[in-house]
Order: sequence, then structure tokens, then C-alpha cells
Amino acid sequence: MSTANAHLTIAGIGVDVAYKDIKNLHISVYPPVGRVRVAAPQRTHEDTIRLAIVQRLPWIKRQRDRLQRAQRQSRREMLSDETPYVWGERYQLGVSRTSGNYSVQTKGKTLWITTPEGTDADGRLSTLDRWYRRELKAAAAPLTESWQPIIGVTTDKVVVRRMKTKWATCVTESRTIWLNPELAKKNRRCLEYIVVHELIHLIERGHGERFVVLMNLFLPDWRGRRDELNEAPLASEEWHTEGRNMTP
Repeated sequence: MSTANAHLTIAGIGVDVAYKDIKNLHISVYPPVGRVRVAAPQRTHEDTIRLAIVQRLPWIKRQRDRLQRAQRQSRREMLSDETPYVWGERYQLGVSRTSGNYSVQTKGKTLWITTPEGTDADGRLSTLDRWYRRELKAAAAPLTESWQPIIGVTTDKVVVRRMKTKWATCVTESRTIWLNPELAKKNRRCLEYIVVHELIHLIERGHGERFVVLMNLFLPDWRGRRDELNEAPLASEEWHTEGRNMTP
């Protein structure tokens, strides 16, 4: 099955488009951040895709809000029966340890959060969030250093910043890359894809043909890594438009 890819911004929402040898157009909203993806038949006009997205905006916004709300509620509970992810692996959450310090460590298949006695769920969540940030910074630094000379660019700063709907972004004016701490929950292969993706934005701002050519050159399996990144333990939902109702 042959495919091509594009990226559109519609009503302020980023939409990844994959053109495939299919008959129907599919709109999907993926957890955890509500990324919108469209699988469209080959030769579908961009205006047709934009119209389909605009028509489904209320549904898309409801799904994005539901996913983000569910994620926030799940994090706030911080109970021992929860199973968070660290670098793509699922761990049992352990919150029974107390001491005078705040710390997080993995031991076997348990992710232990140690906090002073009396710390509430928000305190444990903050402890875990700081740990995810440190993990991500430590993992991103060597990747950035190794890929910069390969791609032929340099970035002035890499920062970890929580974002509601993006895994990362590149601020080309300041040559700064922002990384979402949620990346520390994904496989390290996904982080490498993100680092390469954002470094290439220092050469090509958009997601057009030149961007795709550069991604294919430097990271040939980037599409598989992107798809892996956008998978999550929550189930995605799709809305389907019959091909006969579209104008490819």
C-alpha cells in the first residue's frame, strides 16, 4: 500500500494526513494528547479534507477534551493499583514508602515514589513529574549532541515543557526545542524520532515534501516510530466518511 504524508493546520488544530490506497476517509483522535490524524484516499483534494475536519470539529474537540480530562484525573489519584509507563514499559506504582526526602526509582517492575509521611496525591504527582522531566533531559542530551553534526544544525537550548497537544516543538527564532515530559513514558526510539524531527525543523519549518525527504534521508523508519509514539493504552476513536460521499 503506497502512502504519502502531509500536515495541515485547521481551526488552530494540527492534523496529520496520510494518503493511502483506501476508499474511505477516516478521522482519528489519538490519546494521550488528542492528536488528530486523517487517512485519506489517494488524490483526495486538500479542500475536501479541510471541509471534513471543519464539519467534525465539535466531535474532535469533545474527544480531545475527554482524553485530556481522563489523563488528568488518572494522574491525580496516584494509587498503588495504577500502572504508569516509563520508557515504553509498564510498571506497578508503589507509593507506600515514606522518608524525609522525595525520590523516585524503578526496582524490578515497580516504580517506587518515596515522599515524606502525609504527602497527598498532588505531592506524589509533583514528585513523579519532576522525575520524568529529569529522565527526559538526561536521555535527550546525548541524542541531541549526536544528531546535530549528522544533520548539520545546532540548537541553542533544549527545554522540557508540558504541552497539551504536542509532543514537541521547535522555536526556530531562538533555536530552542521544547519536549513534552510525557515523552519519558514512551519508548526511547520515539524520543529519537522527535529529536530528529525537531532538528530538521531548523532547516525546514513546514511538513511538506522537503521535510519528508530529509526525514527519509536521516531516519528512514521515522513513520513507524511516529505511529508507535501516537499509540497509547487508551483506545482511540474513529469517525468514518464513506468514499462515495467524498470528492477525491
